Amino acid sequence: QVQLVESGGGLVQTGGSLRLSCAFSGRTFSSYAMGWFRQAPGKEREFVAAINWSGDSKYHADPVKGRFLIARDNAKNTVYLQMNSLNPYDTAVYYCAASGRAYGLAYVNDYDYWGQGTQVTVSS
Repeated sequence: QVQLVESGGGLVQTGGSLRLSCAFSGRTFSSYAMGWFRQAPGKEREFVAAINWSGDSKYHADPVKGRFLIARDNAKNTVYLQMNSLNPYDTAVYYCAASGRAYGLAYVNDYDYWGQGTQVTVSS
């Protein structure tokens, strides 16, 4: 059984930064690609970023390119999302997820396991 536990969400002003963390347990972390998604009230879950098993390949959605960076530390079984230059449109619940796929990681159905989500609120 895989468990993903997220942390690091909170309140931040426009232009500020946050770093989200997601701890993975239950299976071999380095066997999984990891992703971050976000969901604002009344909207569908939206892809943010993905990273391959080794951490040397990354893919970021257009709205966050140049501002957010996904990373992983396989020694700590943890995936991160560094978020810079935040704006109110980034306000959402952020979820981490694990996938056994090697490709096609931009969709909710590509992922096998999900964290509980952590709230990020950016004030204007």
